[in-house]
Amino acid sequence: MIFRRDIAMLVKKAAKQYSIVSIMGPRQSGKTTIAKQTFPTYTYVTMEDLDTRAIALEDPRKFFATYDNAEGLIIDEIQEVPALFSYLQGIVDASNRKGFYIITGSQNFLLHEKITQTLAGRIALLTLLPLTIAELHESAEYATRGLEDILHTGLYPRIYAEHMDVDFWFANYIATYVERDVRQIIKIGDVNAFQKFIKLCAARTGSLLNYADLARDCDISPNTAKAWISILEASYIITLLQPYHENFNKRVIKSPKLYFYDTGLVCALLGIKTPQDLFVHPMRGQLFETLIISELYKLFFNVGKRPPLYFWRDVQGHEVDCLIESSYKELIPIEIKSGMTINSDFFKGIVQWQEIANQKLPPFVIYAGKNKMLKSHGTAIPWQDVREIIST
Repeated sequence: MIFRRDIAMLVKKAAKQYSIVSIMGPRQSGKTTIAKQTFPTYTYVTMEDLDTRAIALEDPRKFFATYDNAEGLIIDEIQEVPALFSYLQGIVDASNRKGFYIITGSQNFLLHEKITQTLAGRIALLTLLPLTIAELHESAEYATRGLEDILHTGLYPRIYAEHMDVDFWFANYIATYVERDVRQIIKIGDVNAFQKFIKLCAARTGSLLNYADLARDCDISPNTAKAWISILEASYIITLLQPYHENFNKRVIKSPKLYFYDTGLVCALLGIKTPQDLFVHPMRGQLFETLIISELYKLFFNVGKRPPLYFWRDVQGHEVDCLIESSYKELIPIEIKSGMTINSDFFKGIVQWQEIANQKLPPFVIYAGKNKMLKSHGTAIPWQDVREIIST
C-alpha cells in the first residue's frame, strides 16, 4: 500500500526552482518512498550501502561523474558522507540543472550544518514527518481508524502499508534508530542510562521541560541532559514547543514544552500494550495533546512553512495549549482536550488568556469527539479535522 502524501506537490514545485531538493525527517517517515514516487526515472543510491559509501568517500568527484548522464540522482541518507556537500556546491553551480539532485537525511543537525556552509540559495529544505491523520484516513482501508488505535499505533506509514506487528516494529525501531544511530552520533557509552533517559522523556511528553529534574531522575548531569535532548530533537524524535512571551511581562513561563513527534513511539517506550488501555490511562491527556501538536507541525511542514507554533503559561497557572502566530503577528489560541463531550470548561483557559492578552481572534478547542460545534466562546473541532484550523 502506498499513501498519498500532502507534501508531494511541494516536492515537485521545489524541483522546478532549485538544483537540489532536500527531504529531511525521521527514519521510516516515507522520505525515500516519496522521492522515488515523485522522480521514478531518477537513479537511486543510498549512503547506507557500504560499497556505495566507500566509493563516495574515496573519490567524491568520480562518484558524481558516474551519474552525469542520468536523468537525475536520488541520494539517500546523505549525512553518512558529509564531504559530498562541499562537492555539490561546485557541481550545481557549473551545471545549473534544476531538480537534478534529490537528497534525503534523518539527522537534521548534520544536514543543516553542511548546507548552511555550502549550499545556501541552491537547495530547497523540506521536512517530512510521519503520516497526518488525514493522510491515513484517505486510505479506504484505514478511513475509520479510531483515536485510541492511532494514539497506540502512531503514524509511521510502514506499519500500516505492510501491516506490521506494532510491538515488534517499534522494538526494532527503538533498537536500530533511537539507540544505535542516535547514540553513535554523540558516542554515548552508557546504553542503560540513555535508554532510561528516552523513557523518562516519553513520560514527560506534553510537559514543561526541566533539565535539572530530568538529569536527577536519570542520574546524569544537566549539561548531559541538554546534549541528549538536542540530539533527540535534531533526530526528529522530539520537538520543543517554545513559550510565547512577546508583549508580556515577567509573569510568563520561559521553559519550553517537550513533545514526541509520534505517540506510537511514546506508547512503545512506556509499555502501553493495547489501544483499550488508553481509554483510562493516566497518560491519555498528554498523548492526545502530543498527537495534536505533532499534527499541527506536520500540516505546516507539508506546505513548506516553518511552524509558527507556541504555547503560553504564566506563573499563576493560566495556560493556552497552543498559539498559532499569523503572518500579521495575530495569535490564534487553541485548547486541546481529550474529552469526548464538549463543556464550557474547555474554553475557560482561552477566555482568561484573551482578557490578559487583549486578543480577540476566534479561538478553537480540539477535542476527542466527532462533531464540529460552534459555541459562544469559539469553535470546537474534532481531532480528525485539525487541518481545518490551518486553512481558516
